[in-house]
Amino acid sequence: MPTDFFKKGFNLLLARQTNIISAAFVIMITVILSQALGLVRQRLLASIFGASDILGVYLASSRLPDFLFQLVIAGALSSAFIPIFSGYLAKNKREEANRLGSTLLVFSLLIFSILAVILFIFAEYFSNLMAPGFSHDQVILMGNLTRIIIFGEILFMIGSFLSAVLQSNNHFFVAGIAAALYNLGIIIGIFVLSPILGIYSAAYGVVLGALIFVCAQIPGVLKVGFSFKPSLNFRESGMKEVIQLMWPRTIGIAIFQLGALLTVTLVSLLPDPGRSYVIFDYAQILSFAPIVLFGQSIAQAAFPVLSKEKDQLSEFKTVFTNSFNQILYLMLPISALFLVLRIPIVRLIFGAGAFDWQATVLTGRTLAFFSISLFAQALVYLVSRGFYAMHDAKTPLYVGVFSTALMLSLGFLLISFYHFGVEGIAFAFSIGNIINFLLLFIFLDKKVNFDKISMSISITKIFVATFFTGFALYIPIKLLDQLVFDTTRTVNLLILTGIASFAGLSLYLFLTWILNVEEAKTFLYVFRKIGNLSRGKAGWKEILGKSEEVIGPPRTNP
Repeated sequence: MPTDFFKKGFNLLLARQTNIISAAFVIMITVILSQALGLVRQRLLASIFGASDILGVYLASSRLPDFLFQLVIAGALSSAFIPIFSGYLAKNKREEANRLGSTLLVFSLLIFSILAVILFIFAEYFSNLMAPGFSHDQVILMGNLTRIIIFGEILFMIGSFLSAVLQSNNHFFVAGIAAALYNLGIIIGIFVLSPILGIYSAAYGVVLGALIFVCAQIPGVLKVGFSFKPSLNFRESGMKEVIQLMWPRTIGIAIFQLGALLTVTLVSLLPDPGRSYVIFDYAQILSFAPIVLFGQSIAQAAFPVLSKEKDQLSEFKTVFTNSFNQILYLMLPISALFLVLRIPIVRLIFGAGAFDWQATVLTGRTLAFFSISLFAQALVYLVSRGFYAMHDAKTPLYVGVFSTALMLSLGFLLISFYHFGVEGIAFAFSIGNIINFLLLFIFLDKKVNFDKISMSISITKIFVATFFTGFALYIPIKLLDQLVFDTTRTVNLLILTGIASFAGLSLYLFLTWILNVEEAKTFLYVFRKIGNLSRGKAGWKEILGKSEEVIGPPRTNP
């Protein structure tokens, strides 16, 4: 019964999620849609503008507005607002929760507006400071684009706050769909306005997408009972705790974003800086897609449970270890996939219109260096949330400062003294992230004392399976390319890439099942139940209710 299948699935997506598996599933569905639209957006830009200086300037122009957004609101939402707001809801203190949310939103808008005005006035100065290798005309264009994008960031900040309210109420679908619609708004802006406005169409698309992002969530926010009452009362219950928790995370985000800004500076020192930045940004976008899909989604779903179980270390360790293994199980084969199939992947996703072959090859090589650290970047989301759940935002801050400084120093060394190109910066980025993850995990282990023997056995099994998966991916490409398939044609390239991917991932699933990796059994269980559902033999709750880890608010306290 296909109709019943989709009806039950849609009802599940709209329902309040009550366990980690169902929450992660819903988040992944929306992330897949958002990432797909994001790749369509980037492909559209590549097909129209190619790997050109003008596209590189546009991509760099979003860095400063995004820096302000991350500085003002992202730290507060990720490490402070959601746990405290969720705590109020768990205690049935909705009125206090709404007052706290209103105060935080007004305060954030006020601070952001002041900083935005400064950036608006001195956009060219800050652009030249960030990208000294850009020409005068490129700096002027970058400043103009920054002024437009910053209006979109104000709207995006409001939308992100609304998403936090929905997630605190365990409603992940609407927030995720709204994020996907943000990308759709940018696509519409580019498609409709590019013949008239050129690269400015993408900047106006950001404003349109952010507006859609806000409007799509308002009905859901009202439905869960949030009411906005403007207030700037810093004595509001919970506000002091939010500020205490958010400042280390905010500084940590500022350090990370400063690293992103200085990365633009490093790229601008390369020959043909605009084109080089397009290569770097597009390779990073591809590498980041599975990180958001699996790492961020699972960590986001696990965060409320980790926060609830912070005083029950045995439960905390169980939830963390399960989530850790799930992320590693999913990310390692994708790393192998990106390493072996880097050129076909870039060709299929970006190789259209003005995006030439040389840009495709260089983007593929850069993607390979990024892929080395995919597992570490994904796991950092989980390990950081482990610290935040235990109300420790300082340790991720200190480790982040060290690893960012190391990454920038190594990147500068590689391009200045060893004359590496943009791939050298990607390699430095990967080394910095691997060290960041290792240090964070070591410090978290000192707090909770994980069962390292058990974790090491699982990790070893997954690494062994991934190693052989790499060969299974490589052999079909080597044997069939040109001999059987003329890969100058897109259809043939798509078929060959599909064959290689299927062979590699099938072997991975088989090997992890043979090696008795628990995550393989879980996914095989889900696939089998989905098959039963399509035949009317199972319900979505049976599929996604296997985990009993409730994600709260778990109870109402008097």
